[in-house]
Amino acid sequence: MKIVKAAFEILAISPENPLKLLELAGRTCYKSEDKVGPGTDETFCRSILSKQHESVIEHASMSVRFICDRGVSHELVRHRLASFSQESTRYCNYSKDKFGNEITVISPCFWPEEPHRYEKWLEACEVAERTYFDLLDDGATPQEARSVLPNSLKTEIVVTANLREWRHIFKMRCSVKAHPQMREVMIPLLREVRTRIPVLFDDVGDIR
Repeated sequence: MKIVKAAFEILAISPENPLKLLELAGRTCYKSEDKVGPGTDETFCRSILSKQHESVIEHASMSVRFICDRGVSHELVRHRLASFSQESTRYCNYSKDKFGNEITVISPCFWPEEPHRYEKWLEACEVAERTYFDLLDDGATPQEARSVLPNSLKTEIVVTANLREWRHIFKMRCSVKAHPQMREVMIPLLREVRTRIPVLFDDVGDIR
């Protein structure tokens, strides 16, 4: 059994310079295209956010690949205005060479100094792995055997959403009330997104 940490990768921000597109789209509402000039995109986008005219920022999107456990992915797919492509336990047979003949699980970030609890978690994952492989050896299909796989099973999921929805996702998933493993991937992602599109994300998310 392999144990890995949660991670993310920004696959694409579309278009490459979203502020320019958002300014052109938004100025259509006010017929103020004649005011477009160097640096006006940032000023305009700050203005529409201050007016809560957030429908404008739906014209740009971002795609992110998350490596997380199944529990976190179950929370991600609850966001409605997004597209999802996820590693399928119905079709992935983890006893095959391409998966290293083992399952991969996400290390829980909330027990770094709780070795007793961590050992109990590790033991449960190892039992689940053995049972999963026993079921496959007995002739069960991957979609049948997956019923014993743990919530900690590593999954990969690509999430694409418009930037308005990403603002909502960050507000929800960076909150101190969010699950620790959700914050584990969302806070670093928000920090990176702020460096790429600061105007649109400086005011969202609790990254303490």
